[in-house]
Amino acid sequence: MLLSMASNQQTRPGIGELAKDSARDRIGVVMGAVGGRVQIRPIGGGTEWDAIPDNVVAPSPREELRARLAIRNSNSRDGL
Repeated sequence: MLLSMASNQQTRPGIGELAKDSARDRIGVVMGAVGGRVQIRPIGGGTEWDAIPDNVVAPSPREELRARLAIRNSNSRDGL
């Protein structure tokens, strides 16, 4: 699910999609939105953080690959 942004027709990741919080330079999965904030959870699990919607963007292909590979490597080390 993609939500359109106003004038420039860019898209913002929807619930369940990878997103980058550009203010924190962190990537995670969009879990929802409450009180005008977007909740994002690290893709490896952990505590969600709140992001300002204007700072939530789709990660570049390189950023997405790097994040997914880091999780895969971590799971491999943990025997998962």
